[in-house]
Amino acid sequence: MRPRIALLDASHGSAHTPRNFRRELDADLVEFDVSGGTLPETFAYDACVVTGSRASVYWDDPWIVPLKRWIEDAIDREIPFLGVCYGHQLLADVLGGTVEGMDDYELGYRTVTHHGGRLFDGINEDFLVFTTHSDAVTDLPPGATLLAENDRGIHGFRLGHVFGVQFHPEYDARTARQVADGKRDQLPDARIDRVLDGVDEEAYDAACEAKTLFENFCAYVRDRAAGAAGTDGTDGTDGTDRMNGTEETGRDGTDRSVDERSAGAL
Repeated sequence: MRPRIALLDASHGSAHTPRNFRRELDADLVEFDVSGGTLPETFAYDACVVTGSRASVYWDDPWIVPLKRWIEDAIDREIPFLGVCYGHQLLADVLGGTVEGMDDYELGYRTVTHHGGRLFDGINEDFLVFTTHSDAVTDLPPGATLLAENDRGIHGFRLGHVFGVQFHPEYDARTARQVADGKRDQLPDARIDRVLDGVDEEAYDAACEAKTLFENFCAYVRDRAAGAAGTDGTDGTDGTDRMNGTEETGRDGTDRSVDERSAGAL
């Protein structure tokens, strides 16, 4: 079963964003240009993925508040979410976390450490990823679990059926080069050149390990959908949330019963 996933594209029309997610997600994607003001008219999706963006979650751009409201409603309907970079920050903000500007960009291939959980199954504890951001989640949402971090801060969290990662596991080498080169109006040329020098075959091959998290997320979504379609009131396994082997918690950090979780899954 291929899940039906809403891709909430906040990239302001970037060509590489849908291309990368189409390649990495084993799902039937329904794409929405949310930065252009287009939101889904239904919540009939197995999951949602929120992409990166050049925007900040605290900006007053007219498309951001309606997007936050739609996401909040979707989360309340128990739809699983995965946020990447801006998407990670937006989900944290919607759930009550704090997002702030950083002193400097984190840009280029960087090492991140994860703390376990099914989202990171098959990924080494210390792994290489491409990063590009000048905002960060500085306080997790109440009840959230820290999934990944490095010396620049939070790189992954989970709250119930919502997951966020700050880094870009979807990037190919071409995207990494284009994005880095596009920062020349904000960062010194010498720094950009160093980042570009680091975008080589060895680094990209190492960073491909992190793409496994897309497989893990889609497997989680399939399990939830199978559980919702079943008759035993479970998530299709043993009644536990298999992303971390524990019972699932809701937006407020409270425990949700298996029946409630399954009934709400779409």
